Amino acid sequence: MKEIVVGIADLKVSRNSDDIMVTYALGSCVAVAAYDPRARVGGLLHFMLPSSSLNVSKARENPSMFADTGLPVLFKSCYELGADKRRMVVKIAGGANIIGDASYFRVGQKNLTTLRKILWRNGILVSGEDTGSNTNRTLRFHIQDGRVLVRRSGGSLEAI
Repeated sequence: MKEIVVGIADLKVSRNSDDIMVTYALGSCVAVAAYDPRARVGGLLHFMLPSSSLNVSKARENPSMFADTGLPVLFKSCYELGADKRRMVVKIAGGANIIGDASYFRVGQKNLTTLRKILWRNGILVSGEDTGSNTNRTLRFHIQDGRVLVRRSGGSLEAI
C-alpha cells in the first residue's frame, strides 16, 4: 500500500489500487473523494474556500484552493484516467466551524453550501459524509475499493 498525502489546497488522482490517499487538518476546509468503482479511479480534493472570486489570481495559480475551480479539475482529472460521471461516487468531510457557530465568517458552512450547489447543478449526489460540527478531521481514501474513513480529533477511524 502506498500512501499519497493530499495537502491543503491540493488534489491528487489515481488508478493504482494500492494507493491510499490521506488528507489532514480538515477544519473549515472540505475534502471531496470521487470514485468510479468500475474503472477503479479515484481523486481527492482538499479545498479551503468556496469561491474563486475571493482571489482570481490565486485561483489561476492553484484552482484546488477553491470549491468552484477545484471541483471541475478533480472530475476532469478522474475522467482522463477512465472514470465515467454516471458511475462516480462522492463522499465529503470537513466544513467544520472551528471558531464556533456564532462566527461571522462561517467558512466551513459556506464551503459546504457552495460544494452542494455545484454538485447538485451537475447531477452528482453525495453518498456519504462527515461534515460540520466544530472538530478537525483526517480522511483516508482507499483506491482499491473506494472506502473512505474519517477520524475526528481524538476519535477512531469511521467509515462514511
